[in-house]
Amino acid sequence: MGVSVSKGSGTRRRGRGRRDSLKPMSEINVTPFVDVMLCLLIIFMVAAPLMTVGVPINLPDTSAEALPTEQEEPLTITMTPEGDVMIQTTSVPLDELVTRLQAIAAERDSTRVFLRADGGIPYEDVMRVMGALNAGGFREIGLVTDAGGPRLDGSGR
Repeated sequence: MGVSVSKGSGTRRRGRGRRDSLKPMSEINVTPFVDVMLCLLIIFMVAAPLMTVGVPINLPDTSAEALPTEQEEPLTITMTPEGDVMIQTTSVPLDELVTRLQAIAAERDSTRVFLRADGGIPYEDVMRVMGALNAGGFREIGLVTDAGGPRLDGSGR
């Protein structure tokens, strides 16, 4: 943002000299502002997909609707095909899961938690972790799946 000068209307008063013919322009140059905004837009467009929980698993498909979003960042528990249980992106041993969940529940307002489990994990293991979530103080457990799975009402996909 700078001030530039422009020539006056061409008429000069006698005795005033050159100072009167140059007037400051009061226009703001918005080009640098637009350039910065476009760069920020590109950065956020690239970074937004990377902000999901980064544990790669194969989620099962379902035709269920998505849960409404909350203001507080959701707590995500992930069960990997190797049998690891992770709180967000931190691996937790199964014998410490309930105590860590109780500590987290004491600091949070919401009792909602999202459980992401690989489709190949035995049902018994998923239910064991759901019981630990309940014992840890989380009563609203949402099972995360991929959309577009088979429908059981005969209408196909």
